[in-house]
Amino acid sequence: MANKIFRTLDQQISILKSKGLVVNNETFARKILFRENYYFLSGYRHLFMKHYKSDRYITGTTFEELYAMFVFDRKIRNTFFKNILIVENNMKSIISYQLSKKYGFRETDYLNPRNFTGDTLKNRQVKDVLNKIKRQVHKNGNQHAATSHYIDNYGYIPLWVLVKVLSLGIIAELYSILKVEDQINIAKFYDIEASTLDLYLDLLSNFRNVCAHEDILYDHRTQNSIPSNKYHSYLNIPEDEDGYIYGKNDLFSLVIILKIMLTKEEFNEMIDEISKEVKELDDAVNAVPLEDILNKIGFPKNWYDIKEIE
Repeated sequence: MANKIFRTLDQQISILKSKGLVVNNETFARKILFRENYYFLSGYRHLFMKHYKSDRYITGTTFEELYAMFVFDRKIRNTFFKNILIVENNMKSIISYQLSKKYGFRETDYLNPRNFTGDTLKNRQVKDVLNKIKRQVHKNGNQHAATSHYIDNYGYIPLWVLVKVLSLGIIAELYSILKVEDQINIAKFYDIEASTLDLYLDLLSNFRNVCAHEDILYDHRTQNSIPSNKYHSYLNIPEDEDGYIYGKNDLFSLVIILKIMLTKEEFNEMIDEISKEVKELDDAVNAVPLEDILNKIGFPKNWYDIKEIE
């Protein structure tokens, strides 16, 4: 296999041209490649290739269209990220309130292993999650203003303060080791099953990491799938032998999760932002039909109608 070597901006443009990409304005292309990175930009090339094994762009595809897809992904990534953070904050508040009310507000109280699932198959998981949380106490206790204040003045960190320094991934793990009755009480807030919330938190953490690390979002798929629900049926999402083809482990599954976990006002604002970004992309890209792009994202044609479903 040939080694990957450094390429100048002009060489990068030549490579793009050799693959059939139309570069109308080389000055603009150099500016974008210098600022955004050839590797990151070319990650969006697959949408514009003649077929999935080809390295040739669809005839007529322009550099501007490739860049428009890059910008679209950045915009929806920012939109989803800020809304995932809202849910993250909500979950931290709800979990810390419920556990503190029931088990106490000192680490020795709420982190007592007896407060968590007695399922022997999860003994190792309980121990691992509690150790992760304790490491965060030791790591951030004196570095974060809120936690250091409580350590210095009270000698302990209440859970409602500690959650500030816990990742969504750890919050998801924490929920997964709670006693069933505690999981149910928390899930009631969203009017869903405890097992469903467990899965939602896992997917939210996965999508959050994609957004936070600025990875490609639009065609991301998670390993796990969400359960089928009324939104799949109300939107008449097509099915194949494996079930619904949209809204299971794709970006539309994240839309469904946020429909359930955000307030109506928050969700509607998010949907309108995404709609605006989809419209801008449709105006900028001619080489690939919008329907094909939505299919790649995992959005049904009537995706916007989820806003009106109660």
